[in-house]
Amino acid sequence: MPEATSIVEHNVILIVGWVKLGIEVFGATLVTIGVGVAIVHWVRTVRSGKEQDFAQTRLILARYLSLALEFQLGADILGTAVSPSWDHIGKLAAVAIIRTGLNYFLMMEMKAQAPLDNHAAKLESRETSLSGADP
Repeated sequence: MPEATSIVEHNVILIVGWVKLGIEVFGATLVTIGVGVAIVHWVRTVRSGKEQDFAQTRLILARYLSLALEFQLGADILGTAVSPSWDHIGKLAAVAIIRTGLNYFLMMEMKAQAPLDNHAAKLESRETSLSGADP
């Protein structure tokens, strides 16, 4: 019966490895999409001739990076769940601390920018209504 257990264990490790790879690829895809969206936003901002405030472009990229970091961390946790050696656990702890720290600072930056965006939208709305563009 130990042979059946080792076959099942081997298959579980194999499946988890593929799932982990899929999650890592998805996280990398999110980073790629985020960079693409941020570049498109930046190009539109530059072409519009408006005041070039790149904070919105940075926030777009930050949102994608934050989400991708969460997926990458999830993939690392999944990988460690099936092969929990002290070496893997130590590496996971280091990676988790780094990724959580990066995510924390990205979130702080997004929260700090949100009130500025709301204020700018209110000013723009007020200017539009004063110019008579809105009925």
